Amino acid sequence: HTHIVLYVDDKKAKRLTDKAIIIRWHKQFKGTWLTHKFINGDSLTNSERCLLSELIDKYRTRLADISWFMRTLNEDIARKANREDGCTGRFWEGRFKSQALLDEAALAACLAYVDLNPVRAKMAETPEESEHTSIKKRIETAKAGKQPKSLMRFAGNPRKHMPKGLPFEFKYYIELVDLTGRCIREDKCGFITDAQPILARLNIQPENWLKLTTQFTKVFKGSVGRPDAKQKYCEHLKLKRRGNLTQCSELLA
Repeated sequence: HTHIVLYVDDKKAKRLTDKAIIIRWHKQFKGTWLTHKFINGDSLTNSERCLLSELIDKYRTRLADISWFMRTLNEDIARKANREDGCTGRFWEGRFKSQALLDEAALAACLAYVDLNPVRAKMAETPEESEHTSIKKRIETAKAGKQPKSLMRFAGNPRKHMPKGLPFEFKYYIELVDLTGRCIREDKCGFITDAQPILARLNIQPENWLKLTTQFTKVFKGSVGRPDAKQKYCEHLKLKRRGNLTQCSELLA
C-alpha cells in the first residue's frame, strides 16, 4: 500500500490555457489525433474545434481529480509489479481511501504520519534511511541547502503575503520528524518538548502528537481538522453528521 499527501490546485487548473492543458495531458497519455493536430499548430475546422473543446474540458477536470490521479498512479504501479513478478491479476487490495485535511494541525500530523511509516513498521531505523519517502528526499536535498523540486516546498509560517507551499518552517519540520521517529523507534511512550516550534504554534500536546503520528488513520475516519474547520467543511458540503468531531476536539483542539 502507499500513503500520499496531495494538494489539489483546482484554481490553477481553471486558469491554465487550452494548450497548457493538452501539454500536461500528453505527459501522461498519448492523446488523440486531434490534440496532436492542435499542438502542432495545424488549422482546425469548426467541428474539430467543438470536439477539441469538449476534450479539453474533460482533461481539465481529470487533471484536478484525485480519483483519476489514483487510477493512473495505481494502474502504472500494478503493471510494473505484475511484470516484475511474472503474473497477472489484481495487485492492490482495494480502492483507495482519502481524508480531507482541513487545517494546519491536521496537515502537520498527517505529513509526519506518512513520513514515519517505515520507521513505525520497523523497516528503517531513521527517517533519512527510509526508502520511498518524501522525508528522505527532503533531507538529502537539505544537505545542499535546497528543497526537492518534485515535492511541494515548505514556505515558512503563515503570514500576510503567503507564497504557495506548506505553512511550516522546513528546518523545524525535519527536526520534528527526526525527534518523533526516535521516540517511536525506541518503543517508548516518548516525550516531545513543547518548545518544538511547530507543535507550539499549533498548540498540539506532545502526548497527542505521538498518538497522531502513529495512529492517524486508525483515530480518524474521514475529514480531519479542528472543530471550527470541521463545522465549516460540513456546512460547505451540507453534511448533517460531523464524524470524528470527538477525536478532533481531543487531539487537535
